[in-house]
Amino acid sequence: MKHLIRLLTCALVAASLTGCAVNPVTGKKEMIIDSVQQDIFTGQQNYGPSQQSQGGKYVVDPGLTAYVNQVGKKIASVVDGPKLPYEFVVLNNDTPNAWALPGGKLAINRGLLVQLDDEAQLAAVLGHEIVHAAARHSASAKTQQMVVGAGALLAGAAIANKKPEYGILAVGALAVGANAWNSKYSRDHELESDKYGIKYMVKAGYDPQAAVELQELFVRMFDKKEPNWLEGLFASHPPSRDRVAANRAEIATYPKGGARNKEAFQRALAQLKHDQDAYLSYQDAMKAAKSSQYDKALTLVNGSIQKQPKEALFWELKGQLLLQTDRNKEAIPALDKAITTNPNFFRPYIYRGMAYKKLGNTTNAARDLVASQRLLPTQEASEELGEIALAKGDKNTARSYFEQVAAGGGKAGERAKARLAQIQ
Repeated sequence: MKHLIRLLTCALVAASLTGCAVNPVTGKKEMIIDSVQQDIFTGQQNYGPSQQSQGGKYVVDPGLTAYVNQVGKKIASVVDGPKLPYEFVVLNNDTPNAWALPGGKLAINRGLLVQLDDEAQLAAVLGHEIVHAAARHSASAKTQQMVVGAGALLAGAAIANKKPEYGILAVGALAVGANAWNSKYSRDHELESDKYGIKYMVKAGYDPQAAVELQELFVRMFDKKEPNWLEGLFASHPPSRDRVAANRAEIATYPKGGARNKEAFQRALAQLKHDQDAYLSYQDAMKAAKSSQYDKALTLVNGSIQKQPKEALFWELKGQLLLQTDRNKEAIPALDKAITTNPNFFRPYIYRGMAYKKLGNTTNAARDLVASQRLLPTQEASEELGEIALAKGDKNTARSYFEQVAAGGGKAGERAKARLAQIQ
């Protein structure tokens, strides 16, 4: 522990003395502590959990992710600086959003893809996010916030030192607040990503006019104040008419024309566009469920399943609704279907584990809850596993799980603290 404190202290001193690095995109000197290899490591470590926490991969049509990867790597091939291990995924999320982790790990939600008209607009989105990674914007912001980040790491390390086996979960839970800045780039970073994103999409052969159209789309949607947009793209990429004007001025420096590839884009999105009514019904079902209109929600999600039975989210919601109304035996087949359809998403395992627990099958419940933890450690699964261990009289294991939950804070953390006080 003392060694870690010394290491972090040295890092803070180094930031003020020797932290200059050259931005690979602009060529300017900037204060950056992390190396490119650290960027890559950070991206690799956080890519899976970031996907899990935002809906998991879209798997109904794997060809769509292959297409997005093809477009993304075409742009990445012309980017300045070190060749990062770029990777692109489509996330199964209705919220229009796209993001980049350090080291070239990128994602775009299906909720944003359906708002675009052609491949050039997709290239504008991906080009912008690629610049965030290539120009090392996260590393730059991290250096500026080094004191905040160090505090979170020290707090997490203290818990890891007490219970080393829970270090990853504890640090993850505590560092969320400190890392929130990482999803909100500065105005300069946004303008830089717009400018160089245009440069790279042009080098890749695309029409730069699409970048202006994209910002115009974002402004229109922002003006409508639609909640899912405010929660998604605009939380980290605030649009403005100034950005539209800046993009318009930037594209004037390039020759007109370039590829739009609208037909290829529409072919790639054909399945997703075909299923839009099913996803809209799913969204309505979610709204009904939040209002405790469970029968209405169940009717709506059954309609979604009828339209697209390969979508795991629909089966998961059906199972969740049945679980919510104490129809636990009925919930399990629906959750079976969700897991069979997408076995690499954590959430259905939690709900099926809860259903098995309510039915008294703690063996299957623990199996599913542990499976969910392997994909994404959560307070929910740890709390359920703690209760199972406590019911079996295994106080040491129960205490360990409740300590994990307590470290995460919130209402679950308070419940866990109360449980810990009860365990002798």
